[in-house]
Amino acid sequence: MKLHEALNIDLNEINHEIQNIVARDKDVPKKSQLAQSILELTGSGGKRLRPLMVIAGGRFGRKPSGRRTLQLSAAAEFIHAASLIHDDIIDDAELRRGAPALHTKTGVLSAVHIGNYMSARVIELLSKYTGDKNRYVHDLSAVATAQLCLGEYQQMEHAYDYNLTFEEYLEKSRNKTALLMATCLRVGALSTESTEEVANLLYSFGEALGMSFQIQDDLLDFTQSADVLGKPAGSDLRHGQVTLPVLFALQDPGLAPLIRTIGPSSSDEEVTHVLALIGRSDALARTEEVSQDYLTQAAGIIQQLSSYPAHADLETLLQYFAGRDR
Repeated sequence: MKLHEALNIDLNEINHEIQNIVARDKDVPKKSQLAQSILELTGSGGKRLRPLMVIAGGRFGRKPSGRRTLQLSAAAEFIHAASLIHDDIIDDAELRRGAPALHTKTGVLSAVHIGNYMSARVIELLSKYTGDKNRYVHDLSAVATAQLCLGEYQQMEHAYDYNLTFEEYLEKSRNKTALLMATCLRVGALSTESTEEVANLLYSFGEALGMSFQIQDDLLDFTQSADVLGKPAGSDLRHGQVTLPVLFALQDPGLAPLIRTIGPSSSDEEVTHVLALIGRSDALARTEEVSQDYLTQAAGIIQQLSSYPAHADLETLLQYFAGRDR
């Protein structure tokens, strides 16, 4: 069963609302490259994790989910999709979800403008929610404009940086992935007038899930095939991303000197050799342990929300994140 089915959420409603973000902008011609590129990108697949988390969070309020929760869920996916455009440009990635990345079809300059428009469009949409009662809505636009960009910048700044600390890695992962997931659950809850205490617990739950998700993503780069990943296996190290498996492998005195030789001019053979060595070390098992620790944190938060019927949805999310392909 797919995640949206397990959560009993209508994905068609979300997809329709995502399309409306572009369709309702009178300044963007429907046949323009901008509109067509965004519709193609947002319609190219993806599990809609972030919109689903908004709606799941909305089940913890004292009011039923309505139009606002649905709009916030679409905005969350728009923010995520915009970040993917910039991510692929920074990583010089040719594929996204097994298909050519947007910038390979439109050119880098056009892709940058498309990503910028998407971020700005979300801010424009969310700006209509004014007043103290709706201040939480702006948390989404804050993530769009600041934290995601900061996470991407940190990734660029630390390319081939084998002196990256564990704390710096966690901060980058939090900014790049976890904070948006955390914010999705929180704004969903507040959109249906949950208590601040519940919203904050959901934020912590989403942050723990997001950290596990990013760490697992870094792990999958070493364990899955290109067909499953939708991009070349080992592409993180090839593009200078020092992820947690690499950090743990760098603690091995025999491996560290070899890993440190990998740079922008390294051959595919050199990178493949180092990837194989990391794969045979204990680095992957240690990375898995850190991912599991975050899932354990998330499980503890579910217990604190057990008096709410919707805690079952959190269990569903937890099982999904725990069961991602190893």
